[in-house]
Amino acid sequence: MAWTGKACGMKSGFCMAAALWLVAAGCAVSSLVIPSTPTLPPTRKTNVVDNYHGTAVPDPYRWLEDDNSEETQDWVHRQQQVTESYLSALPHRAGLRDRLTHLINFERYGIPFRQGGRYFFTRNDGLQNQSVLYWTTAVDAPPTVLLDPNLLSKDGTMALSGYSISEDGRRMAYGLSEAGSDWQTWKVRDVETGQDLEDRLDWVKFSQASWAHDGSGFYYSRFDAPADGNRLTAINEYNKLYFHRVATPQAEDRLVYERRDHPKWEFGAQVTDDGHYLILSIHEGTDTKNRVYYQELATSGSPVVELLNEFDASYTFVGNQGPIFFFLTDLKAPRGRLIAVDTRNPDRSRWEERVAETTATLTGVSLLKDVFVLEYLKDARSVIQRVDLAGHPQGEVSLPGIGTAAGFSGKPSDTETFYSFTSFTVPGRIYRYDVSTGTSTLWRQPKVDFDPDAYVVSQVFYPSKDGTRIPMFIAHKRGLTLNGHQPTLLYGYGGFNISLTPAFSVRNLAWMELGGVYAVPNLRGGGEYGEDWHQAGTKLRKQNVFDDFIGAAEWLIQHHYTEPRKLAIQGGSNGGLLVGACMTQRPDLYGVCLPAVGVMDMLRFQKFTIGWAWTSDYGSSDQPDEFRALYAYSPYHNLRPGVHYPATLVTTADHDDRVVPAHSFKFAARLQEYQKGPAPTLIRIETKAGHGAGKPTSKTIEETSDILAFAAAHLGVPLPPTPSPSH
Repeated sequence: MAWTGKACGMKSGFCMAAALWLVAAGCAVSSLVIPSTPTLPPTRKTNVVDNYHGTAVPDPYRWLEDDNSEETQDWVHRQQQVTESYLSALPHRAGLRDRLTHLINFERYGIPFRQGGRYFFTRNDGLQNQSVLYWTTAVDAPPTVLLDPNLLSKDGTMALSGYSISEDGRRMAYGLSEAGSDWQTWKVRDVETGQDLEDRLDWVKFSQASWAHDGSGFYYSRFDAPADGNRLTAINEYNKLYFHRVATPQAEDRLVYERRDHPKWEFGAQVTDDGHYLILSIHEGTDTKNRVYYQELATSGSPVVELLNEFDASYTFVGNQGPIFFFLTDLKAPRGRLIAVDTRNPDRSRWEERVAETTATLTGVSLLKDVFVLEYLKDARSVIQRVDLAGHPQGEVSLPGIGTAAGFSGKPSDTETFYSFTSFTVPGRIYRYDVSTGTSTLWRQPKVDFDPDAYVVSQVFYPSKDGTRIPMFIAHKRGLTLNGHQPTLLYGYGGFNISLTPAFSVRNLAWMELGGVYAVPNLRGGGEYGEDWHQAGTKLRKQNVFDDFIGAAEWLIQHHYTEPRKLAIQGGSNGGLLVGACMTQRPDLYGVCLPAVGVMDMLRFQKFTIGWAWTSDYGSSDQPDEFRALYAYSPYHNLRPGVHYPATLVTTADHDDRVVPAHSFKFAARLQEYQKGPAPTLIRIETKAGHGAGKPTSKTIEETSDILAFAAAHLGVPLPPTPSPSH
């Protein structure tokens, strides 16, 4: 069973550079010369051995966990020298860098929103390292720059990590992240003048700001300052919720809530649109289950009320009508439903269901003028529905094709909102939506130098090892010959309830221009089919995720898209774990492996920064049964000597304080030790970068061109034609 859609979108003529990159009648195809496998620097081994529940586990590269040591820094430097020398000799590298630079040079907008009589949105003119934040009084009027992060650092590594506008639109609280770190520094800016106040808030991580309606200040959460020298590796615990009053020092911030008895609880706070309540969402790690407390703001010193205190389901606050709170929840509805809770009588027997669970997955709800806008995923594709406040259907929002829609934010009084739409062949368009009439108007449409009709996207369904039906998107040039020899890039994630949906990427476009196939399976562990689908890929069931990914590779081979020597697998973070586990379990199945910022040591991940938060998905080596499951697939521990591993390029960054680079360091060191075959096993370590968020455009282009050049070379992708003298 499959659907096939003709790629839709704006047609544009090719520039000369694109024409030379793609096709040219009468032009010769350049020969492909791959650099020889480099001699790798030796890595010292130690005799460190841990005992886990009676099992002795060697960890000979433990010393690489110390990112401050001179020996680790020397190892990084020597690895980088070898890797850069190899990558610089790859035949596709220069052409890919030029093509990616050309493709990404298009105007990109963020989704606008309205606050205090002003519209706010971000824009990137194409090659700016960071998008610029603007405001305007009319959505189509000339905008005013509010914050340009590109002016804050010469190399573009200072990024805007979050911002919040006061109710009257006069002030902005905003967070800055340096060199890709999760740590943020928050400041306050006057919107009209564009000048900063003296406010400065440090040691903020994973927090946004929510303003009090009188504009006096905002709520945020923070951690205590880590010990000197350990800001990128120390465990983050004992989160606290504060209120910051504008124009006062952080030391005077009022502590709103903390739980010393629960060091792993984290607090998110938002002020309701009517300004009457503070909503506290309490999570423990990445578990989707949460608690919800609230505080009445009309009376100073009001207690924090424990409204939903069972940790039995996910509850996302949607909005309120006075004391009636609306929540999107998966309680007794793994694919989501909308409920109403009257805080005056919150007994569960009195909860009202406004929207029942359906076969599609309800991923988001917005409360706008007299309607709820419901965002669904149906087989990983967006469907948008409207219902009135009682839950009665009010029709569907018509989308321009099969893809991903996002946005629809606003207040209960708003009669307009904005949303984006994208797919594998449609760059992110922005639409203005009239809530009263139900009509969408195109607000911004990017112009990218490619012909979307030259590509086709399909969705197939294949059986995993246990028979579970898994969906997979496949994109490629129109007219592809299924001869079993096409270079194919298989990308996956499969974790933390995160869904992979159709999205435009110049990286994928450049790959398809080379003749490559791009495939994305929706693995268990993600959120595409709700909480049951997520849980089916967690803890003792994590092997299901790897089986799903291996099944995707086997399906592509069986259906004559590709063959093992022409297949590359790629993923980042939890997806890096995915690649690491699959390459150790089935090294025969792939020609290239591209694990990025991966969780590679599954026995020690919880000992660094926020790693403890992932035990809800992975389990912990502290528990005997979970240790056995983790040890069975941990990439670092399942590498074996004398194995012919595929050509592998491990990528990480020196400021990654989410998945610390030691994971990749140790994995690369052991892979290099054990590799028997001729394929190179290299590690690329980006400097002044982190887990990925806020990475400058220039660094993104460089890293992407290196990764694709490595894959293209080792999958035998021919070089693009070069013009003959007659041209």
